Amino acid sequence: MGDTSQHGTAQVQHGPGAQGTRLRLLDAASELFAERGYERTTVRDIAARAGANQALLFRYFGSKKALFGEVMARGGQEQLRTTPAEQLFEVALRGMLAEGRSGGDRSLEVCLRSIGGSDEIAEALRGLGEEYAAVLATLSPSENGGLRADLALSWLLGIGLMRVVVGKEPLASADPDAVCGLVADALGHLLETPPKAGPAGG
Repeated sequence: MGDTSQHGTAQVQHGPGAQGTRLRLLDAASELFAERGYERTTVRDIAARAGANQALLFRYFGSKKALFGEVMARGGQEQLRTTPAEQLFEVALRGMLAEGRSGGDRSLEVCLRSIGGSDEIAEALRGLGEEYAAVLATLSPSENGGLRADLALSWLLGIGLMRVVVGKEPLASADPDAVCGLVADALGHLLETPPKAGPAGG
């Protein structure tokens, strides 16, 4: 299979044309990984969508696996760097609710489609999830803020799974504003307002 061929990463010319081709390959890979997942996306398909030769993909990235890592880093890391912590959940959620539209970050959609791949892919996805959870944990004053953040992230991915992968109605066609509105109050309670213990003995 061409996807796992061993190709050394050659020195690449960094002129305007080369950068344009590299970006097209990244964009094409992001779209296809989000649509099909890692395993079902081939190097040939990525190159074809980018209008580039397969050899250029290996020249710029070395392997499909390395390209996947860069797709995840470019999207997820950029979102983490540029989004205020209190807006991260909604920004990530809206990105998944807008699934299928061009532009925007699709890292979590890529994550959902690629779950169940190789150990290396699982490790890359786990690392990104840990970074999202670490940011969400800063919103909780509770001692178990880390657990609350993991639950929030699990909810986020679960919503995406049911809408993007399973296509469960009515969620699959629900208006993004309606979904975000319903989610917001519960999320605030989970992360920002620790539940008070009731009196002993009820």
